[in-house]
Amino acid sequence: MTSEQAILLSILALLLVLLVWGRWRYDIVALSALFVASIAGVVPQSEIFSGFGNPATVTVILVLIVSYGLTHSGAVDYLLPVLEPFKDKPFLHIAALTFMAAFLSMFMNNVGALALLMPIAIQSTAKAGRPPATVLMPLSFGSILGGLVTLIGTPPNILIASYREEVTGESFAMFDFSLVGGGVALMGILFLLLIGWRLVIVHKQSAGMELFEVEGYLFELKVGTESNLIGTTAGELKKSLRKKKLDLLSVEHKKKILRNITPKTDLELHRSDFLMVQGSHEEVAAFAEEHKLSLHSAQNGVHEVLHSDEKQFIEVVVTKDSALVGETPTSSNFNSRYKINLLAASRSGEPHRNRLRDFRFRVGDVLLLYGEEEALQDAVLKMNCYPLAQRSIGLVKNGKARPALAIFVIAIGIVASGLLSIQLALGIATVAMALSRVIPVREFYEGVDWPVVILLGAMIPLGNALETTGTTGLLVSGILAIAGDLSPVFIIVMILVVTMTVSDVLNNAATAILMAPIAYN
Repeated sequence: MTSEQAILLSILALLLVLLVWGRWRYDIVALSALFVASIAGVVPQSEIFSGFGNPATVTVILVLIVSYGLTHSGAVDYLLPVLEPFKDKPFLHIAALTFMAAFLSMFMNNVGALALLMPIAIQSTAKAGRPPATVLMPLSFGSILGGLVTLIGTPPNILIASYREEVTGESFAMFDFSLVGGGVALMGILFLLLIGWRLVIVHKQSAGMELFEVEGYLFELKVGTESNLIGTTAGELKKSLRKKKLDLLSVEHKKKILRNITPKTDLELHRSDFLMVQGSHEEVAAFAEEHKLSLHSAQNGVHEVLHSDEKQFIEVVVTKDSALVGETPTSSNFNSRYKINLLAASRSGEPHRNRLRDFRFRVGDVLLLYGEEEALQDAVLKMNCYPLAQRSIGLVKNGKARPALAIFVIAIGIVASGLLSIQLALGIATVAMALSRVIPVREFYEGVDWPVVILLGAMIPLGNALETTGTTGLLVSGILAIAGDLSPVFIIVMILVVTMTVSDVLNNAATAILMAPIAYN
C-alpha cells in the first residue's frame, strides 16, 4: 500500500465516521474531506472543483429544476382524479397512492413527488375516518422505488450512467434501467400493498385539528361594561398582548368580524365585543380577570376562525433545511415576518401545551398555521416546510400546467429517441420553462437541493482519486482474494451488500460515486 492510498483510505474512513456521527451536515463533511485530500496531494488542486462541472452533477441540477417546474405549475393535478374513486377502500386507496408516487418519481425528484401527494394522502384518509399513518410509509417507499425505473428517476442512476460513459464510451439510455429497476420496484410495491402497510404501527387514530386540541389554547373573551379596555383600539390591545405572550387573532364588533389586526388597527373596542385570544389557559384567565372580561367557550370562535372563507389553516412539517429550526416564534418574529398566525405545534404526536412563543422548533415538528391563502403559500415556501393538510399550499398553481407538461414530455421524448443528450434536452427544457414563465426567473433555482449538489461536486474528485491512486485496484484485489474462486453471483451479492450498508450512512448518490469504480473493476 502506497502512502497516497493510505491517506485516501484514511480520509474516506474519517468521512464515514463523521457522517455516522451526524454533528455536521453531509455537504460540509464532504467538502472538508475534499480540501484535506487536496492539501495532502491526493486530489490535484487543478481538479478540486472539477466535480461541479461534471455532466452528472449538471444533470441532477437540471432534473431538480424541471421537477420544480412541474410542481410549481400544478401539472400533476391531471392525475389526481384517479384517486377519488378509491378513498373509501383502504387497499385500493393505498395501492393508487403508492403506484402514483412511483410513477411520478420515475420522471421527477422523489421528494417533490412525495411533497405533492402527502397532503392529498392525509386529507383523503382523514375524511374516510382512517389514520393517515397507514398510507404515509407506503407513499414514501413508493416514491423511492419509482426512481429506480428511469435514468432521471434518482441521482445514482444518472451518476452510474455518466461513469459508464467515461469508461466504455456508451451511457445508459432513459429506459435502460426499466427492466431491472421496474422489476425491483414492482416487487417492492407488491410487498407494501400485501404485507407492508399492515405492519405500520399507528399511534394516533386521528389527525388534523383533533391532534392539536384547538379549544385548549384559543379563547373567546367578552368585553364587559366595567372593562377598562373599552375605548382601547384593537391595535393597542394586540401590542400589549404580545408583551404578555398572548395574541389577538380576531375581534367581533357589532356582529362583524375583524381578522387582519395589526398594531396600527384603529378599531375601538366597545361593550359586548368578542375577542379571540391565543395563549395558555392560565395566562388568558389572568388577563380576563385583570381587565374584567368574561371567558366564554371557544367553540363558536374556533369554528369561525378555522372555517372562515377569507382565511385558511394548514398543517406543515418542519424540515431539516427550514429556517425555523432552532428558533422560537419570538426570536424569528414569526407573525410579522410571515404575515400569518402560528396556532399550535406538536412534537412526536403530542400537542405542545405550554407557552407557544417559547416553543423552540425542531425538525419533524408539526405546526398549525392560520392566515390568508396567499400569505400561507408564501410563508410555507419561505419557511421551507412540507404541507400536510391543505392541498392548495402544496401546489402553487400559476396557470402554466399545460405548457409545463408539454415542455417536459417533449424533452423526455427527445432524450428517449437519442436525438439529444439528456443534459442538452433538459437544459433546453429549463430555459423554455423560464421563458414561458412556468418558473418565475426569481425562483429558477428554488427547487435545487444545493446540499446534494455540493455533495456530488465534492465526492466526484474523491471518486476519481480512488482510481488514479490505485486505491480501487487495491480494494478490488481484497474482494477477489476473498471471493475470487466463487460464483460471480456471490461477488455481485457482496457488492450489493457493501453498497447498501455504506448508503445507510452516506448519501446514496455519494455511495454510487465511490462504489462504481470498484464494481466496474
